[in-house]
Amino acid sequence: MRPGELVLGTALRSHLSSGTGARTHTGHVFAIVNQKGGVGKSTTAINLGASLANLGKRVLLIDMDPQGNTTSGVGVDKGKLTVTTYDVITAASPAERAVLHTATDGLDVMPSDVRLAGAEVELVSQIARETKLRTAIRTIEPKYDFLLIDCPPSLGLLTINGMTAAESCLIPLQCEFYALEGLAQLLDTIGLIRRHVNPALGVAGIVLTMVDQRTKLSEQVAADVRAHFPNLVLETEVPRSVRLAEAPSYGQPVATYAPGSRGAEAYTALARELLERLGMPIVEEEPQPDVVASTTDVPIEEPQPDVVASTTDVPIMENEPSSGELPVGAATVNPTDQLHHDGSDVG
Repeated sequence: MRPGELVLGTALRSHLSSGTGARTHTGHVFAIVNQKGGVGKSTTAINLGASLANLGKRVLLIDMDPQGNTTSGVGVDKGKLTVTTYDVITAASPAERAVLHTATDGLDVMPSDVRLAGAEVELVSQIARETKLRTAIRTIEPKYDFLLIDCPPSLGLLTINGMTAAESCLIPLQCEFYALEGLAQLLDTIGLIRRHVNPALGVAGIVLTMVDQRTKLSEQVAADVRAHFPNLVLETEVPRSVRLAEAPSYGQPVATYAPGSRGAEAYTALARELLERLGMPIVEEEPQPDVVASTTDVPIEEPQPDVVASTTDVPIMENEPSSGELPVGAATVNPTDQLHHDGSDVG
């Protein structure tokens, strides 16, 4: 089987063929995976999850990356965590204890912390080490429509746990040459997981990220990937976006931070495309005000008076100057010197 012919997993494929994507007993579990770092895995997990929640779905983000970018990206303070994915997969702590609500309605997170970096060493000697996460989340799957697992940038035991627990993989792929080199290896690893651990595992799709239409390289890489994997590459492309890069620093998905930005629109379109593939109904999200950050993040400044004063603001002097003269001490204001804010969104 050529990599480009790798089909969707058994479970997901059955939903697509029947046109009834909703399952009554459990949620859809997707592992967001790519062994290369910096391709947008955490960004995709956060913003796809938030977009699905805004479309009326119940979503759980599972952070399996010791860096904890997904955890902090939804506004969780990693310094105040008590139970994380580390405790769930190494100490058999109940998954329910690790789940936290976020500011986005319908979006929960199972956070991670730096201790997860040592989990691979601790799991080596344990029985069924590849299935720790799958066993742990069985009790909470029925509560959600989607469980999105943010895997670390490696093909180690944590990533294998994520793929073993999932029904299908979602692969963010940066539109650069080096990102292509590891794709074949990743698809081979998915094939190994299917043969030995999780026969139902497949590929839900490849998501092109950091697409810059201004460059020939980005255009060429996108065209090459679509040519080699025509059935796997999703139609929606995620562009490079300043707002998308800024949102994690405020602990917010881009749909909250800058709902009118290109990044927010792209992930909403990606969520819709995924729901359409699964045959799941879409609940329209409520319109949100176009704000850059919440009032708790940006101090409210006192309103400032206009720079240009009206004629009624200039005090009338008893001894008026002769025609063409200004009162002593009166400042001249050139209207062209005023600063204007155009309020445009850079992306």
